[in-house]
Order: sequence, then structure tokens, then C-alpha cells
Amino acid sequence: MTDLRQQALDYHEQPKPGKISVALTTPAETADDLALAYSPGVAEPVREIAENPDNVYRYTNKGNTVAVISDGTAILGLGNLGPLASKPVMEGKALLFKRFANIDSFDIEVKHNTIEDFINTVANIADSFGGINLEDIKAPECFVIEKALIERCKVPIFHDDQHGTAIVTAAGMLNALEVQGKQLKQAQIVCLGAGAAAIACMELLITCGAQRENIYMLDRKGIVHTRRDDLNEYKKLFANNTDKRTLEDALEGADVFVGVSGPNLLSAEQLQLMAAKPVVFACSNPDPEIKPELAHATRDDLIMATGRSDYPNQVNNVLCFPFIFRGALDVRSRQINDAMKVAAVDAIREIAKLPVPEGVLHASGCNKLEFGKDYIIPKPMDPRLLANVAFAVANAAVETGVSTIDLPKNYMGMGNS
Repeated sequence: MTDLRQQALDYHEQPKPGKISVALTTPAETADDLALAYSPGVAEPVREIAENPDNVYRYTNKGNTVAVISDGTAILGLGNLGPLASKPVMEGKALLFKRFANIDSFDIEVKHNTIEDFINTVANIADSFGGINLEDIKAPECFVIEKALIERCKVPIFHDDQHGTAIVTAAGMLNALEVQGKQLKQAQIVCLGAGAAAIACMELLITCGAQRENIYMLDRKGIVHTRRDDLNEYKKLFANNTDKRTLEDALEGADVFVGVSGPNLLSAEQLQLMAAKPVVFACSNPDPEIKPELAHATRDDLIMATGRSDYPNQVNNVLCFPFIFRGALDVRSRQINDAMKVAAVDAIREIAKLPVPEGVLHASGCNKLEFGKDYIIPKPMDPRLLANVAFAVANAAVETGVSTIDLPKNYMGMGNS
């Protein structure tokens, strides 16, 4: 652990501090170059944009930019450490946008006194970018913030902690249930955790076919049920009319366990209560709700996923958010709607059923991968994610009328709009 800590610190400090920088895309070597780049030449695109705002996409990089914005109130699993402490994470998100989808991303950390301050700050700068990725904002404020910004902004707003997690979880869950011979519509689901990620995961699973009455959500006080008077408006959506009160009650005969809570909260004895061929997504990071070694030793009929890269079936948001934005940017979508999210789910899950390229096996350190209990989600290094997910998202945007341009000819998710 000490070695990892020092390696991580060295990685962020050397060869120079941080993980991102700005690169020039046009010549800037001669006086003529500078005359075009700035005064007097820059006045020409200024006039064109003033006459027609859509020209901003012709003459600036707006169409290939995403702002990654946080207030630092829910940094990873570390809690509310403030906006400045969130900067390494936001830079990391920017790195992933560039690495996986060639999107230029800028990290912005916002200090604010009220939710309204934060909303106003983001809304006032939103037009500078092609999209806004909200990150590491605590619940329930994140719900209010995202809703307000979607209403006020003309570019797509996406809170990745909610929707990125939900999309990858849904893709993996549908595949896992398929392998287990079960259907989402009939599945009894236990969700341990009731924050932003938990609520978004369950809502998207419902969009994909799960039945709300079959979901048992638990917070620190136990099952979220209709006779509780301490629920916020978001938890109330999952208040089940049930006499069940404990995790053990909920797990009895359950088909699915989704953990977005904390380490070691699911015991072997509790796992034994689940139905035959269960699906367990223990996504607390870095330590899951139950260690995979213990889970597999307890049940040899389960499929398990975690948030970790050192076990099979990693639920990793990088499978989703770069490509969601790539598709949205390339058709200049005004939002990222449910149809686009479901399109991403379907595209991701289908990639896991295809033969795995040799390069992906090598990058993943695997000799063989094929669709089944140990491979229900694609690997992040799979190059097909860019083309397939971006195309599915862009196409869904066009079909649902939220795009402002049509799909480019021969579009392959490469930002060729």
C-alpha cells in the first residue's frame, strides 16, 4: 500500500505536476500565423459567430469540449474534502475523455455557499463548452443541481456518478441475468445504498424492464418502506409497501444484489439467503460489500461483479461516459435523454458477446475471454466501445429529436462532424 501511495504521488507530480495540458492545433511560428490567430485575423470568426451563433462550431473547439465540474462534496469514497482536493479527480476525468474519445476536457472546481450559487456558476459558463460532466457532488443536492442545469442549459448535462454508473451496471446486469437464465422483469432486486448512484441505477433498471415493486432499497436505517417518515423525495420513489425491515429480510429469495454502500456489509450467511443462481454486484471501492473470494467460496452458482480492475467483471464508468459524450457532441445534442442511455446500455452489452480482439486480451492480461459468468462487461481497452457506443448514442439523439444536426455520413464515433 505504501508503494502504491508513493507511485500515485510520483505519477501526479512527475515529469511535471498534473495529468493534462493544452496543445496547439494551428501554426503559431511566424508573424503571419499570429496575425491570423489573434489580432487582426481573429476578428473575422468573431463577426461570423456574432451573425450566426452556430458558426462557433466552425471556428472554435466548442464542439469537441467537455467541462468536468465538481464542488468536491463527495470525492470518490473520501467524502466532502472541498473543491481544491477534487482537482486530481477532475483532471483524471479529463485524461480519460482524451484517451478514450479524443475529447478535449477542462476541469473546473467551484467554491460556493449555496446550491443556487453553484447552479448559476455552471449555467453562466455552459455555453463555452459542448457538454458538462458533473462529478463528485453529494446527494441529494446533485439531483437538484442536475435538474436545474438541464432546464437552463442548451448543452448536454450528465452527472456521471449517477448515470455512468447506472448505464454500466444495467449493461452488466442484463448480461448476467441472461447467463443465469433469468429475466429482469421477474427479478427480485436488493439495493444496499440509497445515494445518487443507487437511485440512478435502480431508475435505469426500471427503464430497462425491472419492476419497481420488486426492488428493496436499503439505507443506514434499513429498508426504505412506505411507513417511514424520514425519507427525502428521491428515496420516496423506492419506498416499498412491505413488512420487510432488514437486509436479511430483503435477501431472502432475492435474485440480484447491488451494493453501492461500503466495505464488508454483505456476509457469507446473508449471501446464502439469496435464490439459486444469484447476481451480485458489490461495487463499493476499493473494498466491495463482500470479497469475491468469500462470495465464490460461499456460492458456486453466482455471477459477481465489482468496481475493481483486479477481478473479473469490473463495473467501470469509463466504459460509458467518454462515448456517451462523443456521440452527443457529434450530433450537437441538447441533452442526454433516457433513449440515449438505453442505447448505450444495449451497445455495451452486445460488445461483450462478440469475439474479443487479440489486442484487448493482451492489454487486459488475459489469455481468453468469452461471454459468460466471468465476462459479462467489455474491457475498457476495447476499441469497439468508441464506434459502437458513440454511434448508438448519436443515433438515439437524432431519432428522439434532441440533436441539432444529423448523423455525419459514414459516422464511426470518431468526432468527424
